[in-house]
Amino acid sequence: QFVESGGGSVQNGGSLRLSCAASGFALESFAIIWLRQAPGKEREGVVCIGQDNDTRYYGDSMKGRFTASRDNAKNTVYLQMNSLKPEDTAVYYCNAEKTLSSGTKYDYWGQGTQVTVSS
Repeated sequence: QFVESGGGSVQNGGSLRLSCAASGFALESFAIIWLRQAPGKEREGVVCIGQDNDTRYYGDSMKGRFTASRDNAKNTVYLQMNSLKPEDTAVYYCNAEKTLSSGTKYDYWGQGTQVTVSS
């Protein structure tokens, strides 16, 4: 499972660093996706960080402001969020998922952490 932390309330332009600590599985063998869900909206992808630390953003609005990283030794992934805007207000989730050739599927989710940005 994942345990998330780091959410909170900040002013427009502020920063937060989210963490997802994995337990019971080795994070290094997974690509990790950060997602978010704003009130009344569908869940959307924020950024994916691969096993080799390559990152792919799901929207241009996050580029240059959000940075995903991972520390495999600590079995933890991070999302550094700078220059936060009110439209970034959402519950943020981390997800690790893969399906083996045998058909075995692994799908781990964090509990979600609230990020609120006030104008």
